Amino acid sequence: MTRVRRFWVVLLATLVTMGVTASLGFWQLDRAAQKQARYAQIESRRLEPALGGQDLQPGVPPDLLVHRLVRLEGRWLAQHTVYLDNRQMNGVPGFFVVTPLKLTDQNLTMLVQRGWVARDFQERSRLPTIDTPTGVVLIEGRLTPPPAKLYEMGEAGTGPIRQNIDLDGFAAETGLTLSALSVLQTGPETGDGLLRDWPRIEAGVAKHHGYAFQWFGLCALVAILFVWFQIIAPRRTRTSHEPNP
Repeated sequence: MTRVRRFWVVLLATLVTMGVTASLGFWQLDRAAQKQARYAQIESRRLEPALGGQDLQPGVPPDLLVHRLVRLEGRWLAQHTVYLDNRQMNGVPGFFVVTPLKLTDQNLTMLVQRGWVARDFQERSRLPTIDTPTGVVLIEGRLTPPPAKLYEMGEAGTGPIRQNIDLDGFAAETGLTLSALSVLQTGPETGDGLLRDWPRIEAGVAKHHGYAFQWFGLCALVAILFVWFQIIAPRRTRTSHEPNP
């Protein structure tokens, strides 16, 4: 391969590499912008007045309600409480306690993620003691999608201790009319023995900015290497071999 042909081949490879790395850098910046916009939307919804049970009609699209604050009145359906296993809070494994709340004067039930409780690792089938009032209660929280699912082998389990909870399956199992959203209970401790130190929602853009910096840095490095090895270094070599006058 002649020197000129090799130069153009290397130039083409350099341009392709720079194009790919620059595109990946801009893609990371775009992802950061999307997450920042989503975070801004979440924060704006958190500043809106809290919704009541009358605002949670089945016809309202869940996307318009998610992350809104709520103050709901209803009765706990303690017989349908589920303990989601292998859930962590502050780095400690235990249960997320999920109990349906039948809203007052409505044919609608909300799954409420009430909080976290430690489990008995000596007797894994033992249920923790949770205080669940039998009368009308008023809870505070924010609307979220149903509890996140962890990997499990086989079909979703039944019984009070489960790895995951499937909304449609749980509705069929209990005969309840469930909302498409759940409630992440917040507010002060109520003496029920549950910890509600939920992680704060973050924008999560720092890692995308870091990845973008790496891709743009690689793009710049490829350009620098091309200029050095294909332009500067050959010229210096030719200059050093030229006879002195």
